Amino acid sequence: MNHSPREITLDLQGNTIAARQWGDPSGVPVLALHGWLDNCASFDAMAPFLESLNLVAVDMAGHGQSYHRHRDANYTVWTEIEDVLGMADALGWEEFSILAHSRGAVIGTIAAATFPERIKRLALIDGLVPPPSSDAEAPETLRKGIEQRARYRARKSKVFESLEVATVARKNGLFKLSDDAARRLVLRGVRPCEGGYIWSNDPQLMASSLAKLNEAQVLAFLDRATMPIRLALGKVGIQGMIERIRPIAELHPNIELREFAGGHHLHMEGSAETIARWFLPFLESGH
Repeated sequence: MNHSPREITLDLQGNTIAARQWGDPSGVPVLALHGWLDNCASFDAMAPFLESLNLVAVDMAGHGQSYHRHRDANYTVWTEIEDVLGMADALGWEEFSILAHSRGAVIGTIAAATFPERIKRLALIDGLVPPPSSDAEAPETLRKGIEQRARYRARKSKVFESLEVATVARKNGLFKLSDDAARRLVLRGVRPCEGGYIWSNDPQLMASSLAKLNEAQVLAFLDRATMPIRLALGKVGIQGMIERIRPIAELHPNIELREFAGGHHLHMEGSAETIARWFLPFLESGH
């Protein structure tokens, strides 16, 4: 059994997306989308249990080893949807399914709602739709986004003297990670520099969105995502996630929700095989 991925690149209008292709190239096509500030190594623990699929785990724009957007551009859900379709086109996939975590899951849901004829199934981990914003918050959201973009564009990257130091920093970040999970993300997510290593992620990813969806818009997208959806939530994932997502999911009979042991990165840790085995027959049906 070969658990080694093939390193590939995809051309998006002259920009390079780096990716790992796992499993059977003639299997059901599945595009894997990682979470915010992660990279395609996010799926290393699950992929060996999904070997009948043609699984392509990408580094999203600004992450891992993929291209960074122009300094005047923005990392928004809208541009990510175009990238998702561009990746599928580069792979020659007219129809495909999505396996996605966190921010990637939100992107997957909105992409599927926007182009339901192309996306067959969604297998999502600790993410479904963005938290809605109120209309009254729009001016402050815009101001905050513009100010943060200026700040992060000018920020100097922190240098880590070794991979070990970077791994400890990643392990103790916003979402706590196991040693193995942190190491996998670091090995894919740093680049050498004078004095050690810096994150390869674009600092502009740290800036908040210039505009956010309100509740009616969030529900409009979800109502259009009528394909079969399986959603795995971590029992100790993002605070309030289960309480926010479960009532929404239960209004949609096409969404099957299950809770698994673990935190926000449950698919990289103890629940990786269990989640993969729950997803596999579901994704295999996506012909």
